[in-house]
Amino acid sequence: MTYSIIGSGNVGTALARHFARTGITVRIANTRGPESIAPLAAELGGNVVPVTLQDALAADVVILAVPFRAHPSVGGALATWSGKVVVDAMNTYGISPEELKGQASTDVVAAAFPGAQVVKTLNQLPAKLLAQDPAVNGGRRVMFVSSNDAGAEAAMAKLVADLGFAPVTLGKVNEGGLLIGMGGPLILQNLIKLS
Repeated sequence: MTYSIIGSGNVGTALARHFARTGITVRIANTRGPESIAPLAAELGGNVVPVTLQDALAADVVILAVPFRAHPSVGGALATWSGKVVVDAMNTYGISPEELKGQASTDVVAAAFPGAQVVKTLNQLPAKLLAQDPAVNGGRRVMFVSSNDAGAEAAMAKLVADLGFAPVTLGKVNEGGLLIGMGGPLILQNLIKLS
């Protein structure tokens, strides 16, 4: 599988550091172009590859680490997302419930990525905590994973584990996935799974 991160802010950078630390190659893109990410890539080494947005979208797994309102423009960059996994690592800070129209934020995201298998994960921790090594106190930080597609959920749970976290799958977005949406009881929870 090939991976890309869209966004090079606090969350995108934290994720890029985990890919680099674990030796998993990832492309990273933003709206300012690959040259703006070159210093980060030089710091992290050859497994973090700055690319154009279009090149990043060629990956099998596209991780959204952009402000929530920016996701429709990313989704509109391809006519179809069939065969791709889109990871919703965003949160809805500043988004009103009316704007979501009573839907889970990940369902709103899925509508902008026709044909994609959308997975909610990598979003529950504040960026500063997300950036830290997930191995702590003899265990690993828990990372929740939710999707309406069981295969995509399993694949992203494996990625989460490969990045060093302890994945906990929650099932469908409109069921267990609601626990990691804004206001859900599992958001901002720094839980450690002991070995």
